[in-house]
Amino acid sequence: MKGVVIAGTGSGVGKTSITTGILSRLSKEYKVQAFKAGPDFIDPMYHTLASGRASRNIDSFMMDDDTIRNIVGYASKDADLCIVEGVRGLYEGFSADSDIGSTARLAKVLGFPVVLTVDVRSLNRSAAAIVNGFAAFDPELDIKGLILNNISGRQHEDKLDEVIGRYCEQEIVGKIRKMRERPTKERYLGLITPDAKDVPDISLLTEMAEGVDLDRLMQVAESSDSELPQECPYVRRDSGLTAAVPMDDSFCFYYRENIECLEASGVSVRTFAPTDGEPLPDADIYYIGGGYPELHAEEISSNSDFLEGIKNASEEGRPILGECGGMLSMCGSLKDAGGREFKMAGIFDANAEMTGIRHGPAYVMAKAMPENPLFGSDVRAHEYHYSDVFSEQGCTFGYKLLRGSGISGGMDGFVSNNTLGTYMHQHALSSADWASGFISKCG
Repeated sequence: MKGVVIAGTGSGVGKTSITTGILSRLSKEYKVQAFKAGPDFIDPMYHTLASGRASRNIDSFMMDDDTIRNIVGYASKDADLCIVEGVRGLYEGFSADSDIGSTARLAKVLGFPVVLTVDVRSLNRSAAAIVNGFAAFDPELDIKGLILNNISGRQHEDKLDEVIGRYCEQEIVGKIRKMRERPTKERYLGLITPDAKDVPDISLLTEMAEGVDLDRLMQVAESSDSELPQECPYVRRDSGLTAAVPMDDSFCFYYRENIECLEASGVSVRTFAPTDGEPLPDADIYYIGGGYPELHAEEISSNSDFLEGIKNASEEGRPILGECGGMLSMCGSLKDAGGREFKMAGIFDANAEMTGIRHGPAYVMAKAMPENPLFGSDVRAHEYHYSDVFSEQGCTFGYKLLRGSGISGGMDGFVSNNTLGTYMHQHALSSADWASGFISKCG
């Protein structure tokens, strides 16, 4: 498989905007499979919108090397090439003394060359120093090309051409002029989620990427041809079960692999939109992902069929997983950033509040407690939230944290019957058989 990693010298250098624009342009001629390094739900939404194929996350903290190679090969077996967008700076990862969790690690595991994105605002000679520093830091990494972003004009461009040509071995594959306005809007530390009802216009991103020479980029991608395994990475079974999964503007943060993992176990997945008033479907399993329920708390609170239905399903002992925003909707109430309080499902004896205190983005390591109804092994995951949950004494927890914030006191994962509500987002391929707990609780 041919591929390239589009990395950056740090956050905010334009990786996502440029990658989305490149995907939009390349997908008019090729089948391009996109991947996002690290735990991120929003960037892959833009990738998917641009390429017409579901983008996926790969992460060397949550997955081992063989699993990374397998999911990339599996997802791209009918594609012409892969494009991996990096996370933060090229070398940022889990710790200071390891490349685990970094973009660099993924490039080496996959055998893909790197195109480094550099914000050259007010730089010329210093840009060459930055490039050479990145290239020298890890000799095992193949940094083959450069994308120079925020070029101020022709004179600036000429200086950069001269200095990169004189001091650097890498070729320039993209020269992008500074834009008068930001091509995307942001919320918290990421892009605004593409609205389910109003698909965003990515034409500005496509226009932005016109400064990238696609022929040169393809030459970089074609300089490697990795042999990647393509077999299904999930445990297969024929359960004949059904799962209901809300997918709308409140609940939109799901790893694609988690849904596929359920489907590989013979689970028929049905989606619905509770924020729009749709009722809770009858199902054997319920999986309520993260998102922005605090922005739609009034609509969720008014959907009594959804809230009462999920509480009844919990009391009946059906397996239910709520991740982050999903957990908030299963508390007694949710107070938004303006201080307005709304009634939620009341499965857990706790109240959620948007405190504005940032937790994460951070990797989590946790040990499953015996009371955990769905997961019985050590877990690697991630968390990122601006809310806190205040529980009554006597709550049962499903996880003891080894790393991370969780709910409180080093614990995470409210437990009620076979319902688990947690701040953690767990990737299905971070464990050997992620779906087994759901299946076993259905008998």
